[in-house]
Amino acid sequence: MKTLTILGSTGSIGRQTLDVVSHAEGRLKIYALAADKNVRLMEEQARLFQPEVVVMMDEPAASDLRGRLRDLPIKVAQGMEGIINSVVAEKVDIVVTALSGRVGLEPTLSAIAAGKTIALANKETLVAGGDLVMSAAEKNGCKILPVDSEHSAIFQCLEESPETIEKIILTASGGPFFGWTKEKLDTVTLEKALCHPNWEMGAKITIDSSTMMNKGLEVIEAHHLFALEYDAIEVLIHPQSVIHSMVEYQDGSVLAQLGRPDMRLPIQYALSYPTRWKNPFERLNLRGKTLTFHEPDFEAFPALALAYQVGRRGGTLPAVMNAANEVVVLAFLQKKVSYPAIINIVKKVCSEHYVLDNLDLGSILDADNWARQRAEELISGF
Repeated sequence: MKTLTILGSTGSIGRQTLDVVSHAEGRLKIYALAADKNVRLMEEQARLFQPEVVVMMDEPAASDLRGRLRDLPIKVAQGMEGIINSVVAEKVDIVVTALSGRVGLEPTLSAIAAGKTIALANKETLVAGGDLVMSAAEKNGCKILPVDSEHSAIFQCLEESPETIEKIILTASGGPFFGWTKEKLDTVTLEKALCHPNWEMGAKITIDSSTMMNKGLEVIEAHHLFALEYDAIEVLIHPQSVIHSMVEYQDGSVLAQLGRPDMRLPIQYALSYPTRWKNPFERLNLRGKTLTFHEPDFEAFPALALAYQVGRRGGTLPAVMNAANEVVVLAFLQKKVSYPAIINIVKKVCSEHYVLDNLDLGSILDADNWARQRAEELISGF
């Protein structure tokens, strides 16, 4: 039996992780659940899965939850200290990092320092601090198992002979605006941007998918996870979301991983690795299906080009791009800025940043804080 701490249990990935746990036939156990401030859902999860600890980042939410769970022997903790304690606990085998945004970096580093296996669903952690995270994982002998469907696909294909890779091919659905021109994208509304054609995801990642920033973040994540140069990471639009990614080897052979667009599959693989467990989830049916592939439009979706540029420069710049994007996407969700303003503000923040190399956690957090403040200043001008 493997014991889990799930960070972000009330979010989309967290909820689907708990669904995997419920179908695991006793092979998975929950030690701790952590979230921001969704008290109602956290109470439901706590009563159903009976963890030893639940953590709320928000202090009033933690206080409310203590009252709701006073009839159960469950400890309610709060804040980053509570989250870090939940990942380093001796009983924990695997930490599922499904918190949204850069906030996942510190608990991930703490879990690695404690020797835990990381089921990584928080791409921003590697975007902001990939060099630190991968170095720490190597030093402590920790496995980082990708949960993103694309990186899970690559990880599965790499089990053959990773030393003979020519390149990896990250597939992208193209989001709700595949084929749209730059001019047409100026008319995008919040409601349209939240309608992803294939995947059920949280609001932030759904907007990132529509701008293709999500794929840009995944390019940087892949660079760190698989130790590949950016020239060996290709993006290919695949609207059907059946092939989740591919690996091309030096002899010209290409291995692809296929499956339904169901995040429970890569989640379960990360939790069951190195074995595979049977489950009752719907199977892929290829009869009558047509699979198509297209080059990405870097002009209409400049976020992808920016991510390549930022990733190649490295240093504190990826953390700045990620932080600015988090702030501006939230502003878009709150209808404070237009859709085109998302990438325009992110690009401006990146262009103004003085990049630092030789990173540590402090320099990354300082860059992150600067980018958030600068993005807020630019948003206030809209």
